Amino acid sequence: MGAPERTEDLLRSLAPQVIGALVRRYGHFDLAEDAVQEALLAAALQWPAAGRPDNPRGWLIKVGARRLTDLLRSEEARRRREEKAYALTPRDEFHAPAPGESRAPGADDTLTLLFLCCHPALTPAAQTALTLRAVGGLTTAEIARAYLVPEPTMAQRITRAKQRVREAGGRFRQPAPEDRAARLDAVLQVLYLIFNEGYTATSGSRLHRVELSQEAVRLTRALHALLPEDGEVAGLLALMLLTDARRAARTAPDGTLVPLAEQDRGAWDRKAIAEGVALVSDALRRAPLGPYQLQAAIAAVHDEAERPEDTDWREILGLYRLLHRIAPSPVVTLNEAVALAMVSGPRAGLDLLATLAGDPHLAGHHRLEATRAHLLEQAGETEEARAAYGRAAERALGLPEKRYLQTRAARLREGTG
Repeated sequence: MGAPERTEDLLRSLAPQVIGALVRRYGHFDLAEDAVQEALLAAALQWPAAGRPDNPRGWLIKVGARRLTDLLRSEEARRRREEKAYALTPRDEFHAPAPGESRAPGADDTLTLLFLCCHPALTPAAQTALTLRAVGGLTTAEIARAYLVPEPTMAQRITRAKQRVREAGGRFRQPAPEDRAARLDAVLQVLYLIFNEGYTATSGSRLHRVELSQEAVRLTRALHALLPEDGEVAGLLALMLLTDARRAARTAPDGTLVPLAEQDRGAWDRKAIAEGVALVSDALRRAPLGPYQLQAAIAAVHDEAERPEDTDWREILGLYRLLHRIAPSPVVTLNEAVALAMVSGPRAGLDLLATLAGDPHLAGHHRLEATRAHLLEQAGETEEARAAYGRAAERALGLPEKRYLQTRAARLREGTG
């Protein structure tokens, strides 16, 4: 990994902290987010050539504050008040803690920013886009690719979301208990989306974007500390830990994707697995059953199998059927088809998969074709499997997944699959 990537990673991790610092001091979430984006751009252009400052966060806050002040000054009606506020701000408040110094837990602005981005006045799509931009640190282009929409469309969605938060009177503060409960589902969904983008990048040359998955785990840990009795928060944290525990074995040294059945299970993170299993076991005992707990339970069954042939597919199938009853979705059906194939044979899985052929969300997605190819290969229908792998490869946007699918198709063509 080269220096530019390290700078990019640092900027992504600092973005929500800098936004939080400015919004806490000045308000104006929408303008602060714009000001920070300009500060991040300035850093990306200047640091590689001029060198990184000793205190990157303080540098970003200072530059962002200057830009924010400029933006506020442009609003004639508020000019006098904002100039006075800027002038009265003690200069030492522009300096963040030095590198290596930790902040008090209560000062974690990122979590407060997360709840603000999931304001109930926003649609789920707008909540996700705004959170990925302000908290996850993704660029507008990256978010647009993740949602398969043009970049200008996503830019407009984010701009409208910020305006909507402002018009709805969104304030930068921890929500009251009743507001927190109302926003929790959206917060969990957004955190899971960020984690998934980090665990399987939807585009680019890397399969993993570790900084995103780690940030999602960090935020979910903070949320679990805030709401320790909530079973779904615990379930989501367990699901992330149990999934991320396999990351080291999920790619070969050259970056090639390694499927679950072929992974070196000795490379799995046993500490993370133990923590995840303990979390979900406790949540299932004491809290109402929820989708994240069930998904974590499925991940635990995979992680606890010493060898692929030890996997209890009947238990996994039962858990997917329960998940389908309480939270049905095309993705659940797709995964259920895989489990059904392992229990009752590939043709049974293919029949269930056929029910998704007309689904508007999955019909053109590479995962549907990749799963069909896998089951066709299991059924011995080599030519049909090769064609399905080829279609899946054409539709995959991430290079590691695309190469894996192309390799599977080539092996079947050469008779070595």
